[in-house]
Amino acid sequence: MPAPLLHQVALRADDLVRATEFWSSTLGATPIARFDPPGLSFLWLGGTRLLLDRGAPSGLVYLRVESVRREVERLRTEGVVIETEPDVIFTDTDGTFGEAGVDEWMAFVRDSEGNLVGLASREPIPD
Repeated sequence: MPAPLLHQVALRADDLVRATEFWSSTLGATPIARFDPPGLSFLWLGGTRLLLDRGAPSGLVYLRVESVRREVERLRTEGVVIETEPDVIFTDTDGTFGEAGVDEWMAFVRDSEGNLVGLASREPIPD
C-alpha cells in the first residue's frame, strides 16, 4: 500500500484577512476560498491545502525554500519576526534525507498569527 499523501494542514488564525494576506503575499500561497462565518480560509501551498481556522490550535509548519539564508533576509525586509537565524542543522554526507553531500539549513519565523514556521533548504556542502 502506498503511503498516504499530505492533504491539508490547519493553523490558527485570529484574523483571517491578515493571515490570508500573509500566507499569500508574503509566502506565495494561492488563496482558494474563505468562509466567514464560520472563520475558515483555504490556500494552496505547494500542492497541499492550508486551512487557516479561528478554531485551530497554533501549529508548526516547515516549508522547503531554495535558500534559507536568502528567504530570511527577504522576510526580514518585510518585517516578519525571525525567531532563529539560519543555521546548518545537519550535514547529510551519506544521503540519509535525500541527496548526499548537502547541508540542511533551517531557520524559524512567525506568521502574522504567531504560528511558528520552519524554513528548510538543502544546499551543497562548501569546499
